[in-house]
Amino acid sequence: MVDVLGGRHLLTRDGAWVEAEAALQNKVVALYFAAGGCASSRDFAPLLRSFYAKLVAEARPPAPLEVVFVSADRSEQEMLDFMREQQGAWLALSFYDPLRHELRTRYHISVTPRLVVVKPSGEVITDKGRKQVREQGLACFQNWVAAANIFQNFSG
Repeated sequence: MVDVLGGRHLLTRDGAWVEAEAALQNKVVALYFAAGGCASSRDFAPLLRSFYAKLVAEARPPAPLEVVFVSADRSEQEMLDFMREQQGAWLALSFYDPLRHELRTRYHISVTPRLVVVKPSGEVITDKGRKQVREQGLACFQNWVAAANIFQNFSG
């Protein structure tokens, strides 16, 4: 995903900007296509937040995972409200970045929410991440890491 997001800055939930290369290097990236106005997105966000927290915030060492929110909201304010109220401590593509629309096309996003898990190259590991998180819980992450071909010492 570094190949696709290289040279960009991503927004944190707290409003800070981070360099995409540094944040995504050697990680499995889950692109979270969602909107605050979508009931299904609001329903899935707490589950994804818990999944992410258990793997990244609470695990030692943290899992090589990063979620990048790609908003389908109607305004930047809706996006920011959704991030603050519902989402975990993951990153977001700027509301005004044209790549937001390009990613929706590239990964064939027609409905939200969708969780598309990708390798560092941007190649799809699964476009059924939401279903896998719901049905398999943390176990699905090991499959994602194996498919991503990244070195890691995570055993959670």
